[in-house]
Amino acid sequence: MKTTLKMGLLFFSGITIASCGNNQDKAAQAGAANQVKEYKTLIIEPRSATLYTDYPASVQGQQNIEIRPRVEGYIEKIYVDEGTVVKAGQPLFKINDPQYEQAVRTASAGIKTAQAQVSTAKLAVVKVKPLVEKDIVSKYELESAQYSYNAALASMAQAKAALINAKTNLGYTTVTSPVNGVVGSIPFRLGSLVSSATADPLTTVSSIGNVYAYFALNEKLLLDFTRGSKETSFAKKIAKLPAVSLLLSDGTAYAEKGHIETVNGQINTATGTVNIRAKFPNQNRVIRSGSSATVRIPDNLTNVLMVPQSATFELQNKRFAVLSDKDGKTKTVSLTVMDNSAGNFYIVKTGLKAGDQLVLEGVSTLKDGTSIKANPQQAETVYANLK
Repeated sequence: MKTTLKMGLLFFSGITIASCGNNQDKAAQAGAANQVKEYKTLIIEPRSATLYTDYPASVQGQQNIEIRPRVEGYIEKIYVDEGTVVKAGQPLFKINDPQYEQAVRTASAGIKTAQAQVSTAKLAVVKVKPLVEKDIVSKYELESAQYSYNAALASMAQAKAALINAKTNLGYTTVTSPVNGVVGSIPFRLGSLVSSATADPLTTVSSIGNVYAYFALNEKLLLDFTRGSKETSFAKKIAKLPAVSLLLSDGTAYAEKGHIETVNGQINTATGTVNIRAKFPNQNRVIRSGSSATVRIPDNLTNVLMVPQSATFELQNKRFAVLSDKDGKTKTVSLTVMDNSAGNFYIVKTGLKAGDQLVLEGVSTLKDGTSIKANPQQAETVYANLK
């Protein structure tokens, strides 16, 4: 009987202890559930930002000059190689010149003959003139002598012109570079017969002290490109455009800035685009004509609202952010952002206003009406990596 009573008391005590333990666990869980979590937040204020848009471009020298012979002959010498940097007036090719040297000698001899004729005609005038004055011979004789003298002078001028022409043709046998630049491909070799009618040029010299980058914009982008300017003249609008950058084929940024110089006056109806030319200095000849590159155009924006990309989430092709009101309750809002982003930040067009408190973390798991504890962050810290 005593044993049974003791076992009953022990059983009753165990139930009581277990019940107390369960109540404590439930209380702890309820406390944990009611605990408000802390989230980093940011008060949205207008800022300035620069957006960059990239366009594929082809690069050409400021001048791409085809070098063609002015006279016919065989290539006797090639003074340069492909890719050689040359200066204006530097010899490039030598065309054999025996016939042109002979033409110079013949023209020189013609001048001597003409000089002798001039001297003879002049003597005739000197001889006849006093006879006419003494009425020994008629004036007709003097006029005839004078005409002969004038004809001799004309022959002298013609002989001199022939010599100049012969020397010019002889000079054409040495083909020189008209500009400072870089020599392109040379399709001909020693002994090749060339003339002014030859289809292919001897070579091409590209003047690359400055280079042109050609790229295209569609009609919509062109309107956006110039609409913001207050200038009425299109040329003045172009002059007001900001400096542009050039990304080389390896992805590195070219050290020099360029400027847009021209916009084609007509839109290509086949492609719906307009061609644009930007000029870049190239004094160190880093860029070669014919290379590919990318033109990067900046768009400086002021008084825009920006949000970190990490503070948004996408659902069914729509972008959302989470705001916290003055009572610490969350609310999901739909955003419209610009297609182009500023580094790791979106430019918000609609959905936010200045003064909104944006939740910066865990936004994809927060439900509307959730109570949170705001941990405001400094804007300078959040936007420190803005690029």
